[in-house]
Amino acid sequence: MLKRPLVTALSASVVLTGLALPALGNETLVLYTSQPNSDAQQTVDAFQAAHPGIEVEWVRDGTTQLMTRLRSELSAGVSNPDVLLIADSMTMESLKQEGHLQAYQSPEREAYDAELYDPEGYYYGTKLITTGIVYNTGAEHRPQRWQDLIQPEYEGQVTMPSPLYSGAALIHMATIESNPELGESYYEALQANRVEAQGGNGGVFNAVAAGTKPYGVVVDFLPIREAAKGSPVAFVFPEEGVSAVTEPVAIMQEAENLDAAQKFVDFVLSREGQELVSEQGYLPAHPDVAPPAGFPARDDIALMPLDTQSALAREDELKQRFGDLFGS
Repeated sequence: MLKRPLVTALSASVVLTGLALPALGNETLVLYTSQPNSDAQQTVDAFQAAHPGIEVEWVRDGTTQLMTRLRSELSAGVSNPDVLLIADSMTMESLKQEGHLQAYQSPEREAYDAELYDPEGYYYGTKLITTGIVYNTGAEHRPQRWQDLIQPEYEGQVTMPSPLYSGAALIHMATIESNPELGESYYEALQANRVEAQGGNGGVFNAVAAGTKPYGVVVDFLPIREAAKGSPVAFVFPEEGVSAVTEPVAIMQEAENLDAAQKFVDFVLSREGQELVSEQGYLPAHPDVAPPAGFPARDDIALMPLDTQSALAREDELKQRFGDLFGS
């Protein structure tokens, strides 16, 4: 069985972000998350308010860095977290297939669309971070479809994140290529239209907001949030549909605090937890919780389907082809 190392005050390498010493007799939950720090703190605070008998120790990093840390721990025979709350379902699916997650049939699942969680209960989507089109409001055109970006009038004017660096961009590529209206030829058409690939979504948004590139492919909350603050951008949910990362939650196979982990899963899926997602500016996964300001009604957003297992099996192929087309 995987064991946790002893944590001492002198072990700087295992100091946890947000660490609080648990009160005597309280349960302690260990959470690994890729949420932004402020969101993670709000999530932990809200959970502890709902469950005052549970203390939370949490570690926050980007999904890639967090998985590097987790896999290093697992290879050393150590299992630190009880629960994971990370960006994408492909990562969760890989952990499931490797036997690192355990199934939990949360009673909250009944409210959710079946495609938003693993049918066996190994992981559950908690929000929908969609990828669509952003344009500078000073730009000449107003794209409404993915097909618009490969038209001659957009040549050399579009930027997008790279799936070599962004999990959302990788899921977007897999989703686009599985759409019969778009397919594998779509990325070839993007390359032919001189679309520029760069690291992450933040760089794409900054380029469009500054007008360096008038059009971009980006996750929804960045332009919607910044447009409300006066940034000269607008976000479009394309007519063909959008891809989405779902920030799933899952319980580790070797969780030492199983009851607390199950309570955490139930909380983030509960109406209270989903209302917090909306307050943080994201589209909730719960279909009955209203989206935040700036988003259309849920029924007006078309989600393109994705077979997570198939996408995971093609991950290396997708990255290789993207690198061949756009460089590393």
